Amino acid sequence: MGRITTRRPILKLTLGEGVIRRADTLAVEEPLEIRVAGAPLAVTMRTPGHDVELAAGFLVSEGIIAQASDFHSAIHCGGPGTGGEENTYNVLDLTLAQGIPLPDPDAARRFYTTSSCGVCGKASIDAVRTVSRHPRGDDDILVGADRIAAYPERLRAEQAAFDKTGGLHAAALFDADTGEMLVLREDVGRHNAVDKVVGWALLNDRLPLRRQILQVSGRASFELVQKAAMAGIPMLSAVSAPSSLAAELADESGVTLVGFVRGRSMNIYTHAHRVRTDAGADGEGIGASEPAAEGASHAR
Repeated sequence: MGRITTRRPILKLTLGEGVIRRADTLAVEEPLEIRVAGAPLAVTMRTPGHDVELAAGFLVSEGIIAQASDFHSAIHCGGPGTGGEENTYNVLDLTLAQGIPLPDPDAARRFYTTSSCGVCGKASIDAVRTVSRHPRGDDDILVGADRIAAYPERLRAEQAAFDKTGGLHAAALFDADTGEMLVLREDVGRHNAVDKVVGWALLNDRLPLRRQILQVSGRASFELVQKAAMAGIPMLSAVSAPSSLAAELADESGVTLVGFVRGRSMNIYTHAHRVRTDAGADGEGIGASEPAAEGASHAR
C-alpha cells in the first residue's frame, strides 16, 4: 500500500563504454478501480498512495460531488468479487453522504483509463463539458508574473519521487495571496496528480478553490482545465504547452491559462487580467484587450 517506487535490474549501455548491469528505480503503476456504493465506476492506472484523494477528486471532476459534506467515507476492499480475496489496495469503494445522488449507471465511466489520458472513452467532447458548481465569475485574484515564473522551480524542488524515477508528473496548489504551496501530489498520470490535489482540497473542506493557483509539471490538456474549472480554480499554470481545446475551455469557463512557464518567460492564453507585470500600473493586471504578439515564439 502506498508503494511509489520499485527497483528493477537493467542493462546500462553507454556508446563507446560498453554495458553494465545495475538496478534502476521505476515509478510504480497499478490499476485502481473506483466504486461508489459497491458499483464499479471507473478504472485508472495510477501511482499508489493518496488513493482516497484521487477518487474524491475524480468525483469532483465528474460533477458527482462538489463539497466535503457530499462525501462520507472510503474503504479499500479485495478483488473483483470481494469474496475473501487478498486486499491488494487496488479497489476503493466510496460512500457518499446521505441524500447525494449516486452516479447514473447508464452514464458511469466503466472503461479503462490509461495514465496519460483521463477522458478516453467519452462519447463526445460535449459529454465532458461538465457544468461546474463552482463557477469562477469575477474572481479578483491578481498574481505577479514574477511569482508565477517561480512556481515550476518550487514544484520541482518538492518532487521527491521524481528525483528517484524521472517518471512522475506533479501538481501543486499555491495560495494566490501569500504564495504559499498548500499541497503537492505526484503520479504517473498528470490527471491523477490533479485529482489528488482536488481531492485533498475536498477532504479538507477547501472547495471551491477561489484564491488558489494550480501549477502542473507538464502540458495543459483539456482535461486539466476541466478539473480546474470543476474545483473553482481561477488560474492554471503549466510548464509546457496547452492544447487548442484547453485554451478554448479556459476561455469559456473563466480560467486564466498560462503555459510555457520557463525561466523569466511565459505565454498567457486566456483571462490575462489576473496576471500583474512590472509594467502594470498601480497593481493592475494585464489588459484583457492586449493580444499576444503575432508570431510570438514559444519557449521550448
